[in-house]
Amino acid sequence: MLVSERREESESAKQWVYRVLRHSIMTGGFEPGEPVTINGLADMLGVSAMPVREALHRLVSEGALELLDNRRVRVPDLDSAGFDEVLEARTALETRAAERAMPFIDPPALARMRAFDRQADEALAAGDFRRLVEANFAFHRALYEARPGTVILPLIESLWLRLGPFMRRAGENLSQTYQVDRHAEALLAITRQDAEALKAAITADIRDGAGHLGRGHFERVAITGRAD
Repeated sequence: MLVSERREESESAKQWVYRVLRHSIMTGGFEPGEPVTINGLADMLGVSAMPVREALHRLVSEGALELLDNRRVRVPDLDSAGFDEVLEARTALETRAAERAMPFIDPPALARMRAFDRQADEALAAGDFRRLVEANFAFHRALYEARPGTVILPLIESLWLRLGPFMRRAGENLSQTYQVDRHAEALLAITRQDAEALKAAITADIRDGAGHLGRGHFERVAITGRAD
């Protein structure tokens, strides 16, 4: 399912299509292994084939989509080894980004992060996984982009793109996930200017969120022999 994103007046059609598809992939709008077609997406978005084709090529180059031998495009899946590698990369990049951003977090930025944390809590209580993913990424993005001129965030977002579809599949059961509010721990660390505590909170958030869901998914696959 594509997210509803209003096209800004300054955006070209190809910029808007790319933004909509990228956000949809990142937040679990597509299933792992799901084929995507230019004409189908063009119809859904109400645009011509050209901006969709350009957006798909760009997303393939970013690893968010994969081009098959028959020139068809689909959403990639993750196996256990690939999942662990993405989590390891997320932890390394995001803890460093958090540490570098912390001195630049001003009261408005902190207020935005608290608002995103509340949105994540509300989504979790409602069992709305996609909204939870959106709020979680928004919280992390607000933290990392507090540092001007950061070059790490695009690298982090490329990992979020790879996780999004997989997390939709893995997130069937949220009852045992996010039992501790790691965002609250991160916010407290920021107010205390405690870099080590902030890095520990970000590491635990990745481990307890994506990591917990991934482990549960692969355990179910090992038992049932099926990915869904």
